[in-house]
Amino acid sequence: MSKIIENKLIEAFKEHSSFDRGELNNFYLDFEPDLKESTFSWRIYDLKKKDIIKTIGRGLYVISYKPKYKPVLSENVLKIARKTNERFEGIKYAIWESQWLNEFSQHQTANQMIVVEVGKEFTDSLYYYLNDTIRMDFFLNPDDKEIQFYISESTVPVVIKRLVTRAPIQKIKNKKTVVPIATLEKIMVDLFADENLFHFYQGSEMVNIYEKIIDRYSINFTKLFSYAKRRRKEQEIKQFISNHIPNLI
Repeated sequence: MSKIIENKLIEAFKEHSSFDRGELNNFYLDFEPDLKESTFSWRIYDLKKKDIIKTIGRGLYVISYKPKYKPVLSENVLKIARKTNERFEGIKYAIWESQWLNEFSQHQTANQMIVVEVGKEFTDSLYYYLNDTIRMDFFLNPDDKEIQFYISESTVPVVIKRLVTRAPIQKIKNKKTVVPIATLEKIMVDLFADENLFHFYQGSEMVNIYEKIIDRYSINFTKLFSYAKRRRKEQEIKQFISNHIPNLI
């Protein structure tokens, strides 16, 4: 299906509290006058699969489309990405920073913690390389003491840790630099799995973050729960969502 038509459909129905099958069919007839019923049924199936519309009753739909998350990359993140790409061309890694969460959290954090995750076989070499070439505070697999006494006191701490296999990552291009970043699905799970590292986002703040992320952006829950399972947090996160924000899913 043409992306242009999908965008027109979103614009046409996004303000409607609901629309029925007939209205949707009339919309398509403007673009496909000879549209067959079987093709139209496939169009509906495709829209639901892409999470552009969802069913709220028999033959009744609403627009469910939300944009994909694309954060603004800070100069520090770009600097680390450029150095990593130069020295370790082709390796799989992911990078993100805690300031992205200021969009979703109630309490704004001033420090800019950056997390860089890479395959286990590269963690040490990446740590030493970045520590030698960039003037920032780098921490390799920090323990609770380092988190409490050193990371909390640093303005821009950079945590280097192991990347879990098949972690959800997306790539953003900034001029000539391709930056592999953690997706929102990954970040949501990591906040649970690394509660000591992200201690300032626990409790009610976690509820705020999850609520706003799910409300504002398109989230792939299959991807989220698959990654959560690998981090042994699947049931805990499902229970958390069920208890606090069931109406948003």
